[in-house]
Amino acid sequence: MSQSQHEQPQLVRGLGASHATAVVVGTIIGSGIFLVPAEMMQAVGSAHLVYLAWIVGGALSFFGALTYAELGSMKPQAGGEYVYIRDAYGPMAGFLYGWSWFILAKPASIASVTAGIVRVLGTFQALSFLPNTAFTIGIAVTWGQLLAIALTILISALNYIGIRKAGDFQLFFTVLKVVMVIGIVVVAFTFANGSWHNFATTFQGAQGGIAGFMAALVAALWAYDGWNDLNMVAGEVSNPERSIPIALIAGVGIVAALYMLLNAGVQYVMPATAIAGSARPASDAMGFAFGHMGAAIVSAGMALSMIVTLNGTVMSGARVPYAVARDRLFFQRLAEVHPRFHTPSVAIIVQAVLSVVLLLFAGTFRQLFSLAIFAEWLFYMVGTSTVFVFRRRDPEAHRPYRTWGYPVVPAIFVMVAAALLYYTFTDNLRNSAAGTAVILAGIPLYLYFKRRKANA
Repeated sequence: MSQSQHEQPQLVRGLGASHATAVVVGTIIGSGIFLVPAEMMQAVGSAHLVYLAWIVGGALSFFGALTYAELGSMKPQAGGEYVYIRDAYGPMAGFLYGWSWFILAKPASIASVTAGIVRVLGTFQALSFLPNTAFTIGIAVTWGQLLAIALTILISALNYIGIRKAGDFQLFFTVLKVVMVIGIVVVAFTFANGSWHNFATTFQGAQGGIAGFMAALVAALWAYDGWNDLNMVAGEVSNPERSIPIALIAGVGIVAALYMLLNAGVQYVMPATAIAGSARPASDAMGFAFGHMGAAIVSAGMALSMIVTLNGTVMSGARVPYAVARDRLFFQRLAEVHPRFHTPSVAIIVQAVLSVVLLLFAGTFRQLFSLAIFAEWLFYMVGTSTVFVFRRRDPEAHRPYRTWGYPVVPAIFVMVAAALLYYTFTDNLRNSAAGTAVILAGIPLYLYFKRRKANA
């Protein structure tokens, strides 16, 4: 046999700069921007402070993206943060990151997104049956759960058959999503009964104070979440030294601009009290401006937006266990690449199975997602801090992009992330402690795989 016949199939660099930007924009813009204006108004009570939270959240996300642009262009490998943490702090730290993402954070994110799509679709009269029980298998399974499972399988199958197909899907529907958001903004500002005076109104029942602003900031950061997903698929981005910085910086900038515009459109239509009392502010704003049909269009747009987020989440999540397994520190089947489609096929399947398990036990997946919040921000902070390690250890290493504002920009991100971690931990001690326990539970597993690797 020839040498090529002995070679194992590899991932292919099938994502261009436009696909990479769509991964950033499409993954970030999910349901958050359509829902969190109410939560933010309840927390701070005025449009000015809501905007301040959006600006601070956007700046913090942008600082993170600037830092990850250097890391991603310097180490354009599958796994993203796993690679940075492994190379900076050792294989155990990298494993604990990969373990937490694999067993908890990504499956819970996928389950929450699909369940959110079902909740939005359930607002349509024709789909009002979704909360009803379809059958019982020890537990009652609803039609909504079946739809969420079907969406998980469908998007996982799309990612299974090729990164380029998943990337084309992401690009097309992200453009459609951006057009939809701009359309909502235009309709809102052409509403005859809208008023700039609404920006001066207040909600008297707000939480207020530093705690209230921190709650609004956490909500804004949740809406911005997902900008780091591109780095997980860096091993499949063509010309990554150029494409990754462009996609991260432009992508977060586009999202921030759209968020500011959409929030302004909602505020132009509705006063602060109405926003605080609305379950879906963007949908209600369109309802005021365009009638029942307008609200229905926004609801359908929310579902579409979340499907695009789901695609980006599935795409990025499977690359983390794949990268850990490639280092022979996890189950080796997870490192397999499909010989025809050149995707981490087994990792995609296992990720889908874990997500389906969470969806079948939907009463507990919300708790699991809240457990993941602490782990996510912990590893955002740790991942960003690696830039200091690499700058000190390898000052002459090839860096196609260097973080603008270094060391101030990454230092601010790390400090604010630490403050958010402290706030999250003390505000939700039980779930944060449980999240820490899940991370630490990976230590004996790491020691097992390390010993097995040494014996091999």
